[in-house]
Parts: sequence; C-alpha cells; structure tokens
Amino acid sequence: MKEFIEYIIKNLVDSPESVDIRCFDGEKGVIVEVRVGSGDVGKVVGRKGMTIKALRTIVMSACARLGRRVRLDIIE
Repeated sequence: MKEFIEYIIKNLVDSPESVDIRCFDGEKGVIVEVRVGSGDVGKVVGRKGMTIKALRTIVMSACARLGRRVRLDIIE
C-alpha cells in the first residue's frame, strides 16, 4: 500500500525527492502520514481539498478489498 500511495503523490508534486511516507498500525487500522515539501502541500490538498479527498477515497477503496481500514494524513 505504501508504494501505491508514494507513486501517486510523487507524480503530483514538483519535488518528488521530498516525499516521505510513513505507515503505522493503529487501533482501528493503518495510519499513513505523508510529508511533502512546503511548496507542494497545496498540490496534494488541491482546490477546496478535492485532490486529498479523492486520494483518501482511492486508498480506502483499495484497503477495503484487503479487509483493512486506513487513514491518510498530510503532515506539514
């Protein structure tokens, strides 16, 4: 799952080398923390949050097939 999220986000941002993704197992499922460069936060979030909302939907759908829950967070 980490590689899938990393692939999508690296193709959205201007500086893919600054993308850092960490996965943690929480009580209710997997927590994915995404760190990007300061200039790329807006590209990942998108206008009115539509891009991050779409990313969360895709990730949740992929994890649902595996029987897991996931939470995607952007860390500044």
